[in-house]
Amino acid sequence: MKQLVVGVLAHVDAGKTTLSEAMLYTSGMIRKLGRVDHQNAFLDTDAIEKERGITIFSKQAVLDFADTRFFLLDTPGHVDFSTETERTLRVLDYAVLVISGTDGVQGHTKTLWRLLREYHVPTFLFVNKMDLSVRPRDAIMKELRTLDGGCVDFCAEEDSLFEEIALCDEQVMADYLSDGTVSDTQIATLIQSEKLFPCYFGAALKNEGVSEFLDAMARYMCSPVYPQEFGARIYKIARDTQGTRLTYLKVTGGFLKVKDLLRGSNRTGDWKEKVDQIRIYSGIKYQTAEEVPAGVVCAVTGLSKTQAGDGLGFEPSFDAAQIEPVLSYRVKIEDSTDPFTALQKLRQLQEEDPQLHITWNERLKEIYVQPMGEVQLEVLTRVIFERFSLSVTFDEGNIVYKETVKAPVCGAGHFEPLRHYAEVHVLIEPTERGSGVSFDTVCSEDDLERNWQRLILTHLAERTHPGVLIGAPLTDVKITLIAGRAHLKHTEGGDFRQATYRAVRQALKKAENVLLEPYYAFRIEVPAAQVGRAISDLQRMNGTFSPPETEGELAVLTGTVPVKTMRSYQTEFAAYTKGQGRLSTWVDGYRECHNAEEVIEQSGYDSDRDTENPADSVFCSHGAGVVVKWDEADRHMHLSPEWGLKQTSAASLPLSVPSKPVRREYASTKEEDKALRSIYEQTYGPIKQRGGFVQTRNTPLRTEEYGRLFEEPQQSYLLVDGYNVIFAWDELREAAKQSAEAARNLLIDILSNYQPLRGEQIIIVFDAYKVPRANAEIYRYPNLYVVFTKEAQTADSYIEQTTYEIGKHHRVRVVTSDGLEQLIILGHGASRVSAQMFKQELEHATRRLSEWIEENNRHANEKKQLRYTAKITLSAKK
Repeated sequence: MKQLVVGVLAHVDAGKTTLSEAMLYTSGMIRKLGRVDHQNAFLDTDAIEKERGITIFSKQAVLDFADTRFFLLDTPGHVDFSTETERTLRVLDYAVLVISGTDGVQGHTKTLWRLLREYHVPTFLFVNKMDLSVRPRDAIMKELRTLDGGCVDFCAEEDSLFEEIALCDEQVMADYLSDGTVSDTQIATLIQSEKLFPCYFGAALKNEGVSEFLDAMARYMCSPVYPQEFGARIYKIARDTQGTRLTYLKVTGGFLKVKDLLRGSNRTGDWKEKVDQIRIYSGIKYQTAEEVPAGVVCAVTGLSKTQAGDGLGFEPSFDAAQIEPVLSYRVKIEDSTDPFTALQKLRQLQEEDPQLHITWNERLKEIYVQPMGEVQLEVLTRVIFERFSLSVTFDEGNIVYKETVKAPVCGAGHFEPLRHYAEVHVLIEPTERGSGVSFDTVCSEDDLERNWQRLILTHLAERTHPGVLIGAPLTDVKITLIAGRAHLKHTEGGDFRQATYRAVRQALKKAENVLLEPYYAFRIEVPAAQVGRAISDLQRMNGTFSPPETEGELAVLTGTVPVKTMRSYQTEFAAYTKGQGRLSTWVDGYRECHNAEEVIEQSGYDSDRDTENPADSVFCSHGAGVVVKWDEADRHMHLSPEWGLKQTSAASLPLSVPSKPVRREYASTKEEDKALRSIYEQTYGPIKQRGGFVQTRNTPLRTEEYGRLFEEPQQSYLLVDGYNVIFAWDELREAAKQSAEAARNLLIDILSNYQPLRGEQIIIVFDAYKVPRANAEIYRYPNLYVVFTKEAQTADSYIEQTTYEIGKHHRVRVVTSDGLEQLIILGHGASRVSAQMFKQELEHATRRLSEWIEENNRHANEKKQLRYTAKITLSAKK
């Protein structure tokens, strides 16, 4: 039996829960067809859901149909609860998107479609309420194709259907033209690859079209192939009616058994806990299981440290959510409950919905929460009272601003009161909008041990870093650890927390900071006579929009506008259009604030007086800790800030790859070379050119012994500082992120292909400072040598020594970007080539080779054509 996890999604009031109810009834899983408006729907079990007639909490049901077991996940449709919907997407095999036949594609429908494509969930569409719709099917299909051209009406005649399906893929089109049909396997493959989106029509309330839709799901949905190794994704935390904590997860590999010891890591730290009970829910009821295989969605008890988004086993943790709240409200406690006590209770709600971002303002002793909208606020008020017996209200709310930086900036933090020591240097770089905050390290393990680096990365990730403009959260940046120092006796874990926070803060104080505000994307439909008023309003609200389009008697405007200026516009819009217009909005990310100076001034925030987030450093002087202001601290740091900044020319390497500090990039002109030569000669005397240059082509060596490599006169040599080149070339740097060995092999292959083009004897030198060995190790490749230096010897010193020896009799070029090394080898009579200059040389040579090959091929083809023509001519004469 196939097992599939299928989510049902829709805009509010599209009939999503009604369709789920009809599917359960048609499959025989329930005996009576419930209704949302009668408050007896199988999946809307919460009292608040029954009263409001909307789904607030995602629910699970199990149904069997046509040799397929579906784990059906009914998700909230109201935009205020869309964060719950997004978390569910991460465990789906397929999705059913319900469209209202009377309303068509709504703003939130587009948001859901974007999320489904972002998470690569194959999607079926069911157009509901066709018994009430006066719009023809062709008009609805035209609107659905604005979502994606792959939307195809599966209720059409077979010939027309196959033709529409074939248009989705070239190979399927070729097969269709040949055979005149499209197989079920081809259709299932197109759906799974998100090239085809089947569309069905019906009326769920009357159970029309539901059986055909279930047939299609069982027919065209394919079961995933799961690995034997255990893995699981946690997508929800909840509590049952007895208060038992439930961890909802999907098993994605192997088996999950009762009493299994699970391990994980999140903001609470590393944890390991046993599974007490496994529950498979269907509505409010559940069955217990001793073990469940991959592909099953279940709830687990006994886990207290889990969080929505955690990965178990081989599964990584989820990325940041795409949907974020943009409003913040202060919680007003109506009774005498201590605010801090209330905070501890409200933390449970954040476990269940991490996007609430419940925070505590220590200075004001106030609690803040970030719901998605007014409806969620009302539900929160009710839930808090019923669960914790707390009466709360909320203020009118404020916009959630964010901050970022405009250009890369380095920061350092030092924490050294008596008997404590830690120093951290970080680089903060801007990233694309909506990317959040990411962390990395390029710090050498020779300078700072791996465990300290991991601790620093943990401290970077464990909190939301406030900006320095208004104290808003920092976003859209990458924070890279570039240097650090610990003391053998005096460093403790907390020391690095202090140094890390201060390093980030000092970098922000130095940076050119940018204030960001949330924007709505909107679609406005108004009678043509009122489009001028709508345009005037949008201009007043600092919105941007495309030229109006006409749809029947309505004018349509689309664009973006700051959330702050459009917050209360819905009421005004309904008044002047007299209910004849339609306004749809959805959050469209963050952009630069349109009135940043005004917001900064009104906030009254002074970063220098924020004692909870100091940018200053603490140094030890005469046995006592001394605070040094952030703008003076660099001169007191024990590591050079300039050195840390220069290291950023190399891409960051994962902690699993031992990284060597990247040398300063050097690329100069011939005039600069002359200046460098002049400086050297003035200091050390004239440079003697040793040996001439005769180009050779793969001259064979007289012996395999490396020591005799330099005995052949007039040989030309190319010495390459391996890691220097790897860190300087983008493609090699990317390879090094996965494997240092892969990057080395790639460089060796590139140079092996290049060697015949110039005929130089190539020697690639890699540092082997991590590997204890008495002597250097040399490996012979077909047309080059690879050297790993001996313990405690750098590539620099090896190249300097080798250049001095072979430069006496041979032409030597050295590929490096180390400025000091270049000065020394210049004194040895060698010429230098920077890593970037050498890359250009290699690309030019490779291009010339390609042109030569193409030219030869062209001549060869011309000769073949001449021979063929001659043969035909001879045959004709005969």
